[in-house]
Amino acid sequence: MESTMVTTLTDFLEHGPAHVPLKKALTGINPVIRNKKMGPQVASIWAELEHMRIAQEDILQYMKTPGWRSPAWPEGYWPDSRIELNEQIWQATLKGFEQDLRETIRLVHDMDENLLDPLPHAAQHTYLREILLIIDHNAYHIGKIVQCRKYFGDWPG
Repeated sequence: MESTMVTTLTDFLEHGPAHVPLKKALTGINPVIRNKKMGPQVASIWAELEHMRIAQEDILQYMKTPGWRSPAWPEGYWPDSRIELNEQIWQATLKGFEQDLRETIRLVHDMDENLLDPLPHAAQHTYLREILLIIDHNAYHIGKIVQCRKYFGDWPG
């Protein structure tokens, strides 16, 4: 039987009970606006999603892989703005995000009673801290995706 903490973390990773879940934030999105920006200093919906994918992968690998090298900050955490977004790239971003999310959830279930343990290779951080970092980071950027959809009149409600 899984602990209340595992159930709670899984719920927050999958559904974000305090915010719109990613699946809902992207459901029915008009492909035309995926790479449109609200302004010059604002990321597009795809850039936000790709940033989420990169950051989530980085945190997951940091937990699992001793010696993991994070991307350079900040440029390594954002896609190149010159990339011409197409359906294949969009789907690859979605698939990568979803795969790493499922792997993060598996890790939560595997760790269960040991979520407060420090990482073996980074004693200053616990598994719980890193999971909460993923939840917090994803929630923030999902909000930006919803805001962008609202700006372009593409939010269903």
